[in-house]
Amino acid sequence: SVLSRYENQITILSDYSEEFPETDEPVWILGRQHHLNTDKSKLLLDISGRLWFTYRRKFSPIGGTGPSSDAGWGCMLRCGQMMLAQALICRHLGRDWQWEKHKKQPEEYHRILRCFLDRKDCCYSIHQMAQMGVGEGKSIGEWFGPNTVAQVLKKLALFDEWNSLAVYVSMDNTVVIEDIKKMCWSPPQSSGAAQSSVHLHRAALGRNKNTAGFCTGWKPLLLIIPLRLGINHINPVYIDAFKECFKMPQSLGALGGKPNNAYYFIGFLGNELIYLDPHTTQSFVDLEENGTVDDESFHCQQAPHRMKIMNLDPSVALGFFCKEECDFDNWCSLVQKEILKQQSLRMFELVQKHPPHWPPFIPPTKPEVTTTGAELIESTDKLFEFEEEFEILSV
Repeated sequence: SVLSRYENQITILSDYSEEFPETDEPVWILGRQHHLNTDKSKLLLDISGRLWFTYRRKFSPIGGTGPSSDAGWGCMLRCGQMMLAQALICRHLGRDWQWEKHKKQPEEYHRILRCFLDRKDCCYSIHQMAQMGVGEGKSIGEWFGPNTVAQVLKKLALFDEWNSLAVYVSMDNTVVIEDIKKMCWSPPQSSGAAQSSVHLHRAALGRNKNTAGFCTGWKPLLLIIPLRLGINHINPVYIDAFKECFKMPQSLGALGGKPNNAYYFIGFLGNELIYLDPHTTQSFVDLEENGTVDDESFHCQQAPHRMKIMNLDPSVALGFFCKEECDFDNWCSLVQKEILKQQSLRMFELVQKHPPHWPPFIPPTKPEVTTTGAELIESTDKLFEFEEEFEILSV
């Protein structure tokens, strides 16, 4: 009965959605600055251009016998999809690419969108995410937190050869530069020794192919940093640093919200956060005969939602995308300059070397198994035993 109430709803109103106020303050959206007095239309176009994933109903039952709607429980999964989709847009189309209603879109755009359709054979569908969450201790239909979604995306990305992302989820509020570079320069499906060799000697090998024939170019990086910015409420000391992250050109925004109410935060105006809200239940949309998708329901064309930053739940996850190594180096410099050097109480740590008391860092690789759907869970169990042991040691 609870699920039926959710399936029949149209929209859950959260905070408020209204026109922007008259102000001289800049608006920051995923690393881009907008001024309301001079380019409000560009701002609204930038916001509506982000892929917007919401609750859906009437898709095929998850796992064959599970729910056919994620209304009421899938909001954080949808937010994770939105953050990842933004990374893929930046990877294939660039941050300056803009979506316009009724305009013909490039094939890469449709291919990105197909990754997220509510079908069991789509790599980042609600089906795949919910089932992969079982390995993270979450039953299908159970609400996820930001860190769980990050771990699920990291595992699913191993099976996504087209986008070929290196997904790094920080642990213990610490980002390790050495580990990220090792992971992003590692050739696919190679041994640990070969991975280390590529990382250390990539200049000598010309950065094109190593002696085994593997591509040794930088693997585009999706960096997710799960954080807790307070106990019951966000600590005001973190606010300036949190806002600073939305100014970085590598920004993918943040996952968070309120208890059991997840939002995808994409920017801020003053002390208000701007976010995309997944709490709208729409009908399942499938592929058309020509392989494209009717995409109008995947873009929010209403005035964006805003909420006071002090109302934010302290459990969040920051996202960043670095297509090239220079993007990551630039991000490290910005973090040092704008966040770490300015803060007495740091949001997170950025260190050069792998902490000696941590277990060795081994870049994950896809198992030698061809599988889809629910079977994908079983094939990754052994692969991630190390991560589970590491989490126990960290505790």
